[in-house]
Amino acid sequence: MSTFLGWGGRIRGLFADTKGPWGQSGSGEEPPPGDDHGGGPWGEPSGSGRRPLSGRSPVNPLEDLLRRGRSRFGGGGGGFPGRPDRSLILWAVVAVVAIFLVFTSFHVISPGERGVVTRFGRYSSTLGPGVGITLPAPVDRVRKIDVESIRSIDLGSQSSEDLMLTGDQNLLDIAYSVRWNIKAPELYLFQLAQPDETIRQVAESAMRSVVSQVTLQDAMGDQRGEIEGQVVDRMQRILDGYRSGIHVQGVAIQQADPPGEVNDAFKEVTAAQQDAKSYVNQANAYALQLTAKAQGEAAAFDKVYEQYRLAPEVTRRRMYYETMEQVLSKVDKTVIEAPGVTPYLPLPEVKKQQQQSQERQQ
Repeated sequence: MSTFLGWGGRIRGLFADTKGPWGQSGSGEEPPPGDDHGGGPWGEPSGSGRRPLSGRSPVNPLEDLLRRGRSRFGGGGGGFPGRPDRSLILWAVVAVVAIFLVFTSFHVISPGERGVVTRFGRYSSTLGPGVGITLPAPVDRVRKIDVESIRSIDLGSQSSEDLMLTGDQNLLDIAYSVRWNIKAPELYLFQLAQPDETIRQVAESAMRSVVSQVTLQDAMGDQRGEIEGQVVDRMQRILDGYRSGIHVQGVAIQQADPPGEVNDAFKEVTAAQQDAKSYVNQANAYALQLTAKAQGEAAAFDKVYEQYRLAPEVTRRRMYYETMEQVLSKVDKTVIEAPGVTPYLPLPEVKKQQQQSQERQQ
């Protein structure tokens, strides 16, 4: 029984108001003689007989360290040792809140960006380049969108499903790329669930529609530029109907060939067609040459006819002489007058001998 009473006394002593955390409290009781402080910081008995070597009170290093900590954090005489002042915590909270409001209310938008503002998740406005001010989060949120960068998507020439049917019932293996950028960021964010996939499908649909109206030779030849322009127009009309906020910059056809299974045969056919065109061009050139020559001869004959109308007899004789000269110049024959005695002279043979001697000398 005495043991329980002893433990009860000790517990009452711990919660007694007359005892502070460092010894006796200031209740008015004087310390016992022989001890100026009425007990040490750890509850030492007052009659321990310890006295300072000099006239000053002894200094405990631990107590001095704790006292400095209380004074540093603004602790007063009451409360727990080392506990910071409530005013300091309040100012720290105010500073954190102010910084949060500044960072979530002021937004710097670069020249190539636009800031889409949503208020409680719903579109509110669009911020232009510069510094924009909104309500703090979580009321307003700003999402920056790059509107100047040109994006690109490559399409086609990946599988047999990408083959397209031309207007002359031929298959075309085509590869092309689409360049686009954002012109309305608020529409781009909230109107399309998957913008890249939407652009891919719209580009494929527009390309198939245009290729189905041209021949294989046109798609592979000089009409690529016209096909690209028509595809851009069709894509832009469809995307504007979707209110996508996307601007199509251009379409570039990188490859337009027949399927790989018939590519060799198609090359042979193309080579034969090119040869046929070459022969036709040569025939046309020869026909033009003959036509020009005939027109020249006709013009010369017209001039002769004009002279003939002015002097028929003289013109007829001159034409006779010119014709006989052209004919007889190519025949080995000597013409002499019949009346009188005229010995035979082998003039052609003499002429041939002269020509042979001249050739030997050369």
